[in-house]
Amino acid sequence: MLAELAAFNAGYAIVSKAISNGREIGGVLGSLANMVGAEESLRARGSRKQSSVWSKAFGKSGDDFAEFQSLSAIKEKRTELESICRLYAKPGTWDEFLSYEAKMRVKRKEEAEERERATAQIINYCTWGAAILISLLGFYSLYTFTEFLQSLK
Repeated sequence: MLAELAAFNAGYAIVSKAISNGREIGGVLGSLANMVGAEESLRARGSRKQSSVWSKAFGKSGDDFAEFQSLSAIKEKRTELESICRLYAKPGTWDEFLSYEAKMRVKRKEEAEERERATAQIINYCTWGAAILISLLGFYSLYTFTEFLQSLK
């Protein structure tokens, strides 16, 4: 949680300084990507916690308040960034930022879905491999057992 907040703050510092100095928002796209990634991972962690079996069985964890504080700090920084964009940058910069952010969110969602598909494919291959291996071991043990029974005669 602290890593995500630190990544967001570092990206925010670079973006706000660049915009305050009159630079284009396109020059700091890497920092914007870090900000979006940090915020998304923090939100994803919160939703995973809420839907986990442990939190449903034992109640809320102690990190909920810290997570709330981190998300509140991010919300405040976004508000400050909006005002900086509207005051110091050329018109439309905030809308450009929002469109870029939306593209990054879609891209990250597609990447996450692709990772899930790849993981599911690997699990599928491993399952089939284990089933084939168990079947072959079963046939081999059946063969050795019948050979053993024939040697008893």
